[in-house]
Amino acid sequence: MAVPKRKTSKSKRDMRRTHKKTAAPNVTTCPECGEAKLPHHACPSCGMYKGRTVIESEE
Repeated sequence: MAVPKRKTSKSKRDMRRTHKKTAAPNVTTCPECGEAKLPHHACPSCGMYKGRTVIESEE
């Protein structure tokens, strides 16, 4: 089994991890109420999706 000869420095460790970052989710605005929502999902505030109500909400 291969064993490292030297300890990996913090600099080398962090350079290796530079590509492992997470991206923020894409957020669009709802055309009906203007709230932020995920694309291809029903709006959590008004319940609309593609111009029709799919989730009944209390307003």
